[in-house]
Amino acid sequence: MTSPRSRPSEHAARLLEYTLPGGWQVLVGRSDADNDYLSLKLARPNDWWFHIRGMPGSHVVLRVPQDGAEPDRDTLKQAAAIAAFHSKAREAGVVAVSATQAKNVSKPRGAKRGTVQIQKEIVLKVRPAEPPADGTV
Repeated sequence: MTSPRSRPSEHAARLLEYTLPGGWQVLVGRSDADNDYLSLKLARPNDWWFHIRGMPGSHVVLRVPQDGAEPDRDTLKQAAAIAAFHSKAREAGVVAVSATQAKNVSKPRGAKRGTVQIQKEIVLKVRPAEPPADGTV
């Protein structure tokens, strides 16, 4: 992969895409509309969803392969570090990132774009990590 690339969709979502070691795919929303599309339409139920706690930031999805392989804790933390990087906490030290499976993400009735509620959250403490320019982490 040469760089994070925009990924077109029928909703014109502009998602960034990264590849973690082991071939894990990470998708990042760039706007509130992208976040809604990524979190509520594109993410499969067993994919992992991430967002910085308590401040604005991108929604991030770690795609789980169709074979059902589960990511290890290091892979979850790498995806969480990407979520922290794509947030207002980019320059911070260790930050808290919420994570859950996408099936636990929903949109409250009448909520504005980019707003979701989650259940069954785990919290990962990570340092924001800038993904390399080649799109691999």
